[in-house]
Amino acid sequence: MNISGKNFIGDKLSGDGKVYYKTINPLKNIENQIEFVEATSNELEQAIDLADAAFPVYRELHGRIRADFLKSIADEILNLGDDLINIYCQETGLPQGRAIGERGRTIFQLKLFASVIEKENWRKNIHEEAITEREPTPKPSLTKTHIPLGPIVVFGASNFPLAYSTAGGDTASALAVGCPVIVKSHPMHSGTGSIIASAIIKASKKTGMPNGVFSNLNSKSFDLSHELVKHPKIKAIGFTGSYSGASALNESVLKRQEKIPFFAEMGSVNPIAITESAIEKVDKKMVQMLAGSISLGAGQFCTQPGLLLVTDSKYTDRFVKDLDKTLKEVGAQCMIHPDLKKNYIYQSDKIKNLKGVIEIQANNNELDDNLAHPKLYMVSGNDFIANSQFQEEVFGPFSLIIKCKDLNEMEQVIKNLEGQLTGSIFAKEFDYKQITPLIQAFKSKVGRLLFNDVPTGVEVSEAMTHGGPYPASSDSRFSAVGPDSIYRWVRPITYQNWPKELIEKLIH
Repeated sequence: MNISGKNFIGDKLSGDGKVYYKTINPLKNIENQIEFVEATSNELEQAIDLADAAFPVYRELHGRIRADFLKSIADEILNLGDDLINIYCQETGLPQGRAIGERGRTIFQLKLFASVIEKENWRKNIHEEAITEREPTPKPSLTKTHIPLGPIVVFGASNFPLAYSTAGGDTASALAVGCPVIVKSHPMHSGTGSIIASAIIKASKKTGMPNGVFSNLNSKSFDLSHELVKHPKIKAIGFTGSYSGASALNESVLKRQEKIPFFAEMGSVNPIAITESAIEKVDKKMVQMLAGSISLGAGQFCTQPGLLLVTDSKYTDRFVKDLDKTLKEVGAQCMIHPDLKKNYIYQSDKIKNLKGVIEIQANNNELDDNLAHPKLYMVSGNDFIANSQFQEEVFGPFSLIIKCKDLNEMEQVIKNLEGQLTGSIFAKEFDYKQITPLIQAFKSKVGRLLFNDVPTGVEVSEAMTHGGPYPASSDSRFSAVGPDSIYRWVRPITYQNWPKELIEKLIH
């Protein structure tokens, strides 16, 4: 498939800019051939104007019609075949199996949101009849429903070129409820974003959607991103990425005259607390599970377990040795981009140089390739509590063991943590009464709490919460995954004393 490298301004390709860039094949450590042209401010304005004009039409379409659109997007993505898989692998260095799996997740999400909106139940309509005879004040008729906010900006994620990017969860959920979407494509995988954008546009035309319901903009600079979030016609933002990137964008959001929702998922160190009894006997399955989660996808998951909390017991050294051995067997893996590899080395070295750190496993990573070896360090609970820098996320196959004196110190470590996406407890039945304080401490810190399980692998379902207290996410009341994520892009409205024949049109 031919990829033009241009921007999708609604259903038209546009390349008015003068700034070009290329993506990188991290496995070969060379630039890919396709040149992408950065969107100009004028092209940004065109995309936003089209979205603004499409909104009054798109929001009034029945859920069945928008559902057909989402299902058509899923079909068109599948129709891309090997072209999509090939460009995905060329831009990420990830294996074909990962590409196929992420494509499947993306298609599943689109179809899931289609099923959610087909019957309009998502609006949660509540009607209360008038009580005209009530004394001393009559009660009016009241009908409450939910309506879409308006044009949404979605920022593609570096580590998930499909499921969290151009047609990922933010885009699918916003389109589902009637919000046009403008995607700021991630520069690390602009080719993947472009080919997905072509599928969305094709589906839009097939199902008769208003032009402007979707646009895709290329840019390697931060200027376009800030222009997007500050624009008065943009009504909400979805972001998946780093804390620093989200913080910078949020500053621009706060400068707006009209304040809008900024939904950011900013990563996490996902602590795992392990009791003494959980490691008393050699449990190869548990060790393999932990090592697999730490190193999965070269550790490039927002749910990668970056902290392992253990108590200082006669079993601890053996557990650490077993985990070290298992991680060594994993070996080096390719990271998605040279910048991520450099950041991995920088952040892990920063942790290594903090007071009290012991290197359990550390490899000298060569800067001339993008392979990353797992790293395992250890620090005492007391030193961890004394220095907040230990809580900084190391994006890659890294984990820090925190050796606590006892369960009480482990509880204090958890209480000193910032907000997290997940937390886990590994324990035996013997521990159930003892771990109550740990459970209570975790509940105040995480969006998802696991038992004898690892956090990587986020199920797309109604019961899932993917979010957590700040700084894991910007608003812990909402999930970025699952059907309920649609409620980020809507607001409640109440109609009072409206005749029934008009109410039925207003709340469809």
